Amino acid sequence: MDPVPRYRFERLVADALDDLPDDLLPVLDNVVVRVEDRHPDDPTLLGLYDGVPHTERTGMEGPDIVSIYRLALCEMCEDDEDLADEVYVTVIHEIAHAAGIDDARLHDLGWG
Repeated sequence: MDPVPRYRFERLVADALDDLPDDLLPVLDNVVVRVEDRHPDDPTLLGLYDGVPHTERTGMEGPDIVSIYRLALCEMCEDDEDLADEVYVTVIHEIAHAAGIDDARLHDLGWG
């Protein structure tokens, strides 16, 4: 699909954050979520977590950063509904990494 305007995409990300499972909400206290057009080294990357997972923290680390990549997500989706679903899955996936949940467990939970 054609890229949606940044303001609409940011609303999809905000909606996804509002709908996070309760178990992930405490993680948001030390995470900055930002929308970027693309990852500079991998233009197909949908999202990225950069930080120290909460399960490995030893002190005053952070804040962690979750980046959600607008253009890559728009390119992989067929319509607005598909985009909203993929944004939600990507946001959960990256926030779960901040919580210390690895890809295998994410898959088991249906989040990745």
